[in-house]
Amino acid sequence: MSAKPGIDFPGVGAGLVILREDGKVLLCRRLKAPEAGFWNIVGGKVDVMEHSSDAARREAQEETGLTIGKVDFLCMAEEIIEADRQHWISMIYVTRDFTGEPTLTEPDKLSDIGWFDLKDLPQPLSAFSAKAFAHLA
Repeated sequence: MSAKPGIDFPGVGAGLVILREDGKVLLCRRLKAPEAGFWNIVGGKVDVMEHSSDAARREAQEETGLTIGKVDFLCMAEEIIEADRQHWISMIYVTRDFTGEPTLTEPDKLSDIGWFDLKDLPQPLSAFSAKAFAHLA
């Protein structure tokens, strides 16, 4: 049995805050740990030999069907999620450069997707998302 990132050793992830011109942010509701049932920015595991910015773009495209252009570094977030016994270190990026309309393309991983006002975010909100939004100032 092979070791699993985030469970057997700290995992490396990448997340992407996708902002519309009206200031709304795209969030997805997770079905799986870590933080199953929580609303989260798009993202996932960084593959070996993949730059974290490329992983953020790839994961966003896989999860939403959007085409993602330029991304900018926003912050780093390290979360030890005791409830799920997982440890992740994630590079988080932000973009306003995308085309298309988001759709739920991974129903085995996500149960819902939508645009939300930063002043009226759905709950519960993932720890990664909360850290990212604190850096948006």
